[in-house]
Amino acid sequence: MTKENLRRRIFILILFFIVALFLSGITAFPLESELAWLNDNSGIFPADMQRWIARVYEGIHVTGTQYPFLAYGTDWLAFAHIIIATAFIGPLRDPVKNKWVIDWGIISSVLVVPLALIVGQVRGIPFMHQLIDCSFGIVGLIPLLIVRRDIKKLELINANINAEVNFS
Repeated sequence: MTKENLRRRIFILILFFIVALFLSGITAFPLESELAWLNDNSGIFPADMQRWIARVYEGIHVTGTQYPFLAYGTDWLAFAHIIIATAFIGPLRDPVKNKWVIDWGIISSVLVVPLALIVGQVRGIPFMHQLIDCSFGIVGLIPLLIVRRDIKKLELINANINAEVNFS
């Protein structure tokens, strides 16, 4: 694979990761309306999932009505996703120089799994939903691992180019 092709694939995968983080973040802002829609259309899900969706919607609705300030926490969750996404602009521009951000993203993605399983259990989240949460870490991990591998290849190409220049 050529240096240009590697840089292009790295760019596309990081851009995908940034967009996914951004979109997953902004979906936390209209949480109640999203859950209302999901609750209204929950008939496509198995009965256990329908009950869970109804329970979550009721909790969000009642909390939003009686204690709207609690939604401020999900606003900050959304903001955190957006800010984390901006951290990946560095490797988007210069992946070799900013490979530490990719390493940080890999570690963060791996840590999603134990967090979802431990805290999900403590908070009474159904196991199937915990697995859905785990999948976000796994889905994020895949492009980051490919990017990390491609950065190593790019480093080797750059080292070879520099070695050739030094011998000239």
